[in-house]
Amino acid sequence: MKPHVRRTAAPRALQAAAANSSRNNDEVPFALRVSAAWAWRLGVVLIVGAGLIWILSHFSLLIIPLMIAALLAGLLSPVANWLRRNRLPRGLSVAVTIVTFLGVIAAALTLVGRQLALGFQDLWGETLQGVRQVQGWLSSGPLNVTAGDLDSLLNEATTTLQDNSANILSGALSVGSSAGHFAAGILLTLFALVFFLLDGRRIWEFTSGLLPRRARPAAYGAGIHGWESMVNYVRVQVVVALIDAIGIGGGAALIGVPLALPLGVLVFLGSFVPLVGAFVTGFVAVLLALVANGAVNALIMLGIVLLVQQLESHILQPLVMGRAVSLHPLAVILAVTGGTLAAGIAGALFSVPLLAILNTMVRYIAARGWEDDPAMDEDGGEDEDDAGTDDSPGAEESPTAGEGKRP
Repeated sequence: MKPHVRRTAAPRALQAAAANSSRNNDEVPFALRVSAAWAWRLGVVLIVGAGLIWILSHFSLLIIPLMIAALLAGLLSPVANWLRRNRLPRGLSVAVTIVTFLGVIAAALTLVGRQLALGFQDLWGETLQGVRQVQGWLSSGPLNVTAGDLDSLLNEATTTLQDNSANILSGALSVGSSAGHFAAGILLTLFALVFFLLDGRRIWEFTSGLLPRRARPAAYGAGIHGWESMVNYVRVQVVVALIDAIGIGGGAALIGVPLALPLGVLVFLGSFVPLVGAFVTGFVAVLLALVANGAVNALIMLGIVLLVQQLESHILQPLVMGRAVSLHPLAVILAVTGGTLAAGIAGALFSVPLLAILNTMVRYIAARGWEDDPAMDEDGGEDEDDAGTDDSPGAEESPTAGEGKRP
């Protein structure tokens, strides 16, 4: 019997050791277990983020106007709040702010349009002369292109247009549809801007009130500070655009390029549109210099444009913008690049303010800032017309702000 006992005791001991080892997870190294735990959680975050981006991309006509209205509200809220502090009624202060803003934009665009029209009329003769010089260079230069070759190229281009008339027509129809979407987006932006300036505090109170009661103070306070970060971003962006306008417009005036003043206004407005705005305004500046003063002057203007744009991209945007929104310069560059890859121009425009808002809100919640935030303890019993004099839409105490606060 004893040998039989020895034969059965060993497997039982091995089974007990295996069970104990399984309970202690000794088969899987600790580093691998931690890596796996992080991996599946990061995978879930990436999948959810990609899903949100995919869903929001189907509502771009709704999302983009709302985000533009939020940026404009951050820019115009100090003006509306100043008017409100000077005893102007809430609705009238918002109306005056928006009408003044639209008037300034319309005046700037009118100035640019008139100056460019008058300037191009004066430069029309020089433009024709430049075209003749190009034709002469093509015929007598190294390319040796004759007048017959030019006529042949023109005939081929005409034939190509005729053969692809259906595609051109469909493209024109799509452009018309895009123009309709653009007009609808402008109307939606103005409509949302009015209510962001008028009832931004109440909108955020309602939004944070949808959360569980214990989460409302944290969400409310985080929204206030996130809004402040966005206001800082918009203000710094105005400064950056002004520096671009002074740099390019002043450089054009120094080297004798005509229409320097409207060119500066055009650069200022175009600086708010990443990538495309800088490219278009820089191209206009170089083209003016080429037509008016020749190739050498155009090369100098190109150098000025590239210098100003490099100064903006590598110094102003990362350093000044990063300090204003409490982001590292590398984070700013990565946000703009990632936003451009993910959503094009819209992603480049909104990536930095969204990252700034997210960074501020996460820091606020992680530090439990609502527990000792003075904005959460302010008296909300102000007069309706004088309420909300802070830059944020939630500057006053929310009905939910005091809930859940620790004693």
